[in-house]
Amino acid sequence: MRLHTGLASVGALLLPFTSAQSPGGTGSSNVSSSLGPDENGFYWIYSENLSAAFIPYGASIAKLLIHDKYGVERDVVAGFDNATAYSLDAAHPHLGGVPGRYANRIQNSTFEIDGETYHVNPNENPTADAPDGADTLHGGHDGWDYRNFTVVSHANDSITFSIVDPDGEQGFPGEVISYITYTLHDFTWDFKMVAIATTQKTPIMLSSHTYWNLDGFANNETNTALNHTFYLPYSGQRVGVDNILIPTGDIVANKQGSVNDFWSAPKQIGADLQSSEAEGNCGFNCTGYDTCWIINRGQDGPYDWRAEGGFVARLQSAWSGIQLDVYTDQEAFQMYSCNGQNGTMPLKTTQGLSDNEDFPRTIPQYGCLVMEVEDWIDAINHPEWQRESKQIFGPGGDPYVLQASYVFSINDTATS
Repeated sequence: MRLHTGLASVGALLLPFTSAQSPGGTGSSNVSSSLGPDENGFYWIYSENLSAAFIPYGASIAKLLIHDKYGVERDVVAGFDNATAYSLDAAHPHLGGVPGRYANRIQNSTFEIDGETYHVNPNENPTADAPDGADTLHGGHDGWDYRNFTVVSHANDSITFSIVDPDGEQGFPGEVISYITYTLHDFTWDFKMVAIATTQKTPIMLSSHTYWNLDGFANNETNTALNHTFYLPYSGQRVGVDNILIPTGDIVANKQGSVNDFWSAPKQIGADLQSSEAEGNCGFNCTGYDTCWIINRGQDGPYDWRAEGGFVARLQSAWSGIQLDVYTDQEAFQMYSCNGQNGTMPLKTTQGLSDNEDFPRTIPQYGCLVMEVEDWIDAINHPEWQRESKQIFGPGGDPYVLQASYVFSINDTATS
């Protein structure tokens, strides 16, 4: 579908300013001599301390390079060595992409807006009664991270992708136009996601589905990310789910010292996985995390989500010394501890160990984790949560906006 000229102009106004700086203007030693895709189909952007590669497929991040405490460059996100591999991978674990138009799960693949019930494409948990699936995950079989976005702007430190999602696609009502902008500066990866409902009211919730391992999958002591320390200072509650991870409507307390307590103090992701409480924590017959925590900053009064020290999540590896603080305007945070990885996903050539028989060049169970900033999951099926203004958008109203800053630093403090 062709982009409406007027709406394209509106979208352009929503895009952040990007520098016209010529390639090579940052302090990175990896700066390309030209903009546009490289020989592997990657679009690179740079700051003095970070380099990142993106692809149009799913507006996905494919590489993020940073030097660890020893000065060794690490690629800390999972992916492939060539852009074409992303669309060919049958498993499609949503590597680094933007799930949409509605991230996470939709119960029974249905929702209601103004008294009208909509049925969207089911694609998860098939049953005898629902052979295509009992719910919808990340927008359906052809969600946004299965599609090629358009590159509308590319500078040395920033790139913007766009997509037009037609009325009725995957069963969602109305057309949506979206712009995804990624920017690097200093030790920070910023992203801004804007989506405009042009013709009808429709649910919109986006996120970044990036797989992280702050050791660059090169830790010679462990090939999992269970050694990573995780901290959620504002998340004393989580969304209650059933055994296929569909929200029940309950908001559950993360009692101090419990498996899901990451608010009272930082702890390693693997610290409590031997506890009986961890069994079934991520669904039926699953030990680990696939959990949506509520971000409760309002308890301290008005806040600026960008304020230094106001991160909603912190991930850190003492082994590499790499620390990542997540700042966002969103009010929920999902962490998935790669419970479903099974050693079939290969590492990139920029990752892993080449001479260790104990650690094959693949991603094992718990070998990574996904962190998703978003709103309360499946709130479109829980009006009692009163999240409609955060998730239902229509023509003439405010656009959907998600903003986040991922701030890196070096901290090799060990945490148990």
